[in-house]
Amino acid sequence: MNNRISTGMMFSQSVATMLAKQSQLAHLQEQLASGKRLVTAKDDPVAAGTAVGLDRALAALTRFGENANNVQNRLGLQENALAQAGELMARVSELTIEANNASLGADDRKAIAAELASIHDSLLSLANSTDGSGRYLFGGAADDTTPFAKVNGQVVYNGDQTQKRVEVAADTFVQDALPGSEIFMRIRTGDGSVDAHAGTGNTGTGLLLDFGRDASSGSWSGQGYSIEFTATDSYAIHDGTGAVVSTGTYKSGEEIGYGGVRMRIEGQPAVGDTFDIGASTNKDVFSTITDLVNALNTDPVTAAEKAELQNALQTSMRDVSQASAKMIDARASGGAQLAAIDNAAALRESNEVTIKTTLSSIRDLDYAEAIGQYQLETAALQAAQTIFTQMQSMSLFNLIR
Repeated sequence: MNNRISTGMMFSQSVATMLAKQSQLAHLQEQLASGKRLVTAKDDPVAAGTAVGLDRALAALTRFGENANNVQNRLGLQENALAQAGELMARVSELTIEANNASLGADDRKAIAAELASIHDSLLSLANSTDGSGRYLFGGAADDTTPFAKVNGQVVYNGDQTQKRVEVAADTFVQDALPGSEIFMRIRTGDGSVDAHAGTGNTGTGLLLDFGRDASSGSWSGQGYSIEFTATDSYAIHDGTGAVVSTGTYKSGEEIGYGGVRMRIEGQPAVGDTFDIGASTNKDVFSTITDLVNALNTDPVTAAEKAELQNALQTSMRDVSQASAKMIDARASGGAQLAAIDNAAALRESNEVTIKTTLSSIRDLDYAEAIGQYQLETAALQAAQTIFTQMQSMSLFNLIR
């Protein structure tokens, strides 16, 4: 079999070689101009696929950062609102102690009540704070509607109980602002475990000064009891069904204990007066202030009325203390979330540096290698062009001559 090398074939091969070298030079020029080794996916399909995955990881870090900025803004605003609320509650406590001064007149108490009413409205305004984008801080997941409103003189909560969780780094979540129900509404009365109060129809001068759990009188089952005075110096203790479970002799200032709970009463209760003790219940801070205002707007004249006012003030002081503690706890919880956001930011930053370094090793061009390759391809193109030029002068007629 004879293989014929034609002039046309030689011309075609030379042109193809020059075009290939020119294409390679154009690709190298594009790499040098962009600084990227991977101009198209076909340059290195495996590396290109890896780079796309790393791009997605960087995009996720950016999204986490945006989430963190948003929740950090809301938690910061929550901290500011609760700090102001704490100052208001401190003022409420001061005014309650001041109002408990027996030397104050009716006008003085009414002036204190007026200031407390103003604090009530300020506290309600803080409870309806927004995050600057039209979303309410203390509405839970239902943060598009006003969480607190007055209905028939009572403050009601319109939000939900959900505390949103926000992802601020891979598999790292922080809690958004607390629902307002957990800060302003669900506040335990009394000492947080046990609560006691004087009966509303008492006609004596008995003052409830202290109460709580009493291990010395047995383990408390959570059952409530009522102390009823059967005489000026004796009492009977009733359980939840009204049955008498114990009796005793009363001495002013001495503790009365039964079933794991105790009370200390001072003064002279009248026959039929009652004092109840049992498990704490929930009460909102707005009702606490409203009850305090209503008590201070009364004008007690008799000793029994004055004792009733003092019992009301004692109850209010305990409830105000519980509300203040609840707000402090909420601030501590928010501070913990802010610290978690800072930790997540450090983690995102270190991950971002690592990913960008890896991407650079995959995509970025090694200029020294690329320039050397460019010079080599340039020399190869010049050689191909020289060979093509020489080949053009080659002819059988030249040999005949």
